[in-house]
Amino acid sequence: MNITATLLGQSITFAVFVWFCMKFIWPPLVGMMRERQEAIAAGLRASEEAEKKLAEAASGAEAEMAQAKAAAADILEQARQRASQMVEEAKTEAREEGERLMDAAKAEIDQEINRAKEVLRAQVSTLVISGAEQVLEDSVDASKHNDMLDRLAAEL
Repeated sequence: MNITATLLGQSITFAVFVWFCMKFIWPPLVGMMRERQEAIAAGLRASEEAEKKLAEAASGAEAEMAQAKAAAADILEQARQRASQMVEEAKTEAREEGERLMDAAKAEIDQEINRAKEVLRAQVSTLVISGAEQVLEDSVDASKHNDMLDRLAAEL
């Protein structure tokens, strides 16, 4: 066997093998690698978009939380103001009620004073009559005396 023929045969066989691989095996293999490369690129783009959306959602959530906190603070402030207003209203009502009770007590005291004055006038008139009877040792006409006492009471 001749070495040159063997080398020539092997070279031709290798060339046919390379041609066969380039014609039938390499194109589908390159196509699959391109598809895989495109799928990986699409996955990377999708993950970048998802990260952007996640960042936007996080900032949106922070904004919503800030708005919710502001709204809660407003509600608390309104509640505090309403509570203060209710306390002031209660104080005002208590003052008015106290003044009303004071006025009623003063009116009752004035009535008691007037009653006491009337009782004292009656007692004074009785004492005056008794004193006059004892001084005069004579009975005074009661109707005349009552008229005179009424006039004296009116003057007092």
